[in-house]
Amino acid sequence: MSINQLGWNSHFDLLWQGRERAEWLPARVISQQRGLWRVAGDFEECWAETSGTLRVAAETGGDWPAVGDWIAVEMLSGGGRPLIHKVLPRRSKFVRKVAGRRLEEQVIAANVDTAFVVMALDGDFNVRRLERYLAQSWESGAKSIVVLNKADDCGDVTARISEVQSIAAGVQIFAISARTGEGVEALDTFLASGQTIVLLGSSGVGKSTLVNHFLQRDAQAVRSVRASDSRGRHTTTSRELFALPGGALLIDTPGLRELQLWGATEGVERTFSEIEELATQCKYGNCGHTTEPGCAVQAALGEGRLDKQRLESWRKLEREQEFVRRKIDPGAQQQEKERVKQVHRGAKQKYDQRRKDGGKF
Repeated sequence: MSINQLGWNSHFDLLWQGRERAEWLPARVISQQRGLWRVAGDFEECWAETSGTLRVAAETGGDWPAVGDWIAVEMLSGGGRPLIHKVLPRRSKFVRKVAGRRLEEQVIAANVDTAFVVMALDGDFNVRRLERYLAQSWESGAKSIVVLNKADDCGDVTARISEVQSIAAGVQIFAISARTGEGVEALDTFLASGQTIVLLGSSGVGKSTLVNHFLQRDAQAVRSVRASDSRGRHTTTSRELFALPGGALLIDTPGLRELQLWGATEGVERTFSEIEELATQCKYGNCGHTTEPGCAVQAALGEGRLDKQRLESWRKLEREQEFVRRKIDPGAQQQEKERVKQVHRGAKQKYDQRRKDGGKF
């Protein structure tokens, strides 16, 4: 494949003009394994490894090449693996915090135009999980589309669509069945030549079946979900970019059992825009939206204009973002330390005063 068939355009061409070495070639990462990246360009597709300079410069997982990235590679004359010297600035990226306790960014897919956030219409349907995916998807810079798969397994598709509409204002929603092909043609409008699409969602939502449908061949293995809870089993084990027959590029990703947000402040605001708007109407600018007088959020909750579970979901994601921000931002860490000191100082002053007054504790 040529770089043009891989999605190269004038935007990346402009970035490429600033390359450091004339012998470097532009290429795109189409898959990755531990320590190796499958790359393609105006040369035969092959495995490549990072240069020593890039390894030193890449301090965290977010700095490493990811599927969808455009990179600068050097073809070695001795026949060794090409070296990746540089990752071009990303136009968009879908990320998460790495699984577990480490505070590190993981790039799932880069330079994506449209994100298909796939949710199954079976027993695994969960709007709270969808809110999380949408928040990170909006933050990515790509256009977000909700794909409700397995419509043939749902007794009331209209009701499910209504639930999603209530938490995904302004997002296009498509109910389909990848297994039967029902409604899938409606997604073709996003599969224009040169466009890059990523499939996001948990295990068992039918991403692999969608990939096979778009490719018109069985490229990905498909397994049934557990009958007890409709949860999926991992069939896709690595991220991979496919060239579709019509010229679009499709990135398939393994099902994410855990999606902890990373740097998704704007994404959360957009996903919960109605709560953010209510918050601006509160009497006090530092309102905590609990028991404060004149709280517009609590008023909407009491009047039934705001769902309690959605409010709790917003609070949870806000807490996650604040936790990560304090851990990775030295300035925020210091502010949090000063806040805690002030709280303790205030408590101590109250304690001392009550002791002087002879009060009980």
